[in-house]
Amino acid sequence: MKVLVAGATGGTGRWIVQALVDRQIPVKALVRNLDLAKNLFPPEVELVLGDVLKPETLKNVIADCTVLICATGAKPSLDFTGPLQVDYFGTKNLVDIAKSSGIEHFVLVTSLCVSQFFHPLNLFWLILFWKQQAENYLKESGLTYTIVRPGGLKNEDNTYPIVMSSADTLFEGSIPRQKVAHICVESLFQAASRNKIVEIVCKADAPAVSDEQLFAQV
Repeated sequence: MKVLVAGATGGTGRWIVQALVDRQIPVKALVRNLDLAKNLFPPEVELVLGDVLKPETLKNVIADCTVLICATGAKPSLDFTGPLQVDYFGTKNLVDIAKSSGIEHFVLVTSLCVSQFFHPLNLFWLILFWKQQAENYLKESGLTYTIVRPGGLKNEDNTYPIVMSSADTLFEGSIPRQKVAHICVESLFQAASRNKIVEIVCKADAPAVSDEQLFAQV
């Protein structure tokens, strides 16, 4: 197994890369700025230059990988095309190159509530809408996938158990980025994660269950 992480320098992508390193899984970090990335990651992480909006930069970097984890996301800005470009077209480009390159498992991080068009987050240039269109494109691609929809992302970790549910069943809650990364990496080893959408939050009063049980119950 070798994993290409798109969005590697983002808040969640950094933790995904670290989780892969911790499990001694060979990892490539797809980055647009090599100097920035060199200061973020340990030397065992292979840094590759590319841009999800430029498909011609992706073919060579994905060639020896078997898994792709996508944690890209448009940053808040005045550019109303940001979510369309990054969350939809960028993901679409990754799906296309993954399919032509024989990727065995595509893990996509999106968000809770993507199916709620009138959610307040869609005031940010329809970001949830475009994330859902990306999900749909991946589901229809024929690739083996796991779509991870986290609640509100927290930078500080906690000890609360993870709650996992099926699509469109969780509508509030938060989760540390570290735990999102854990679930993304764990999905690679759980047969029950294949071709599923999983929604995840953390709750202080939730029962602690194993990762295998979490995926099996969805």
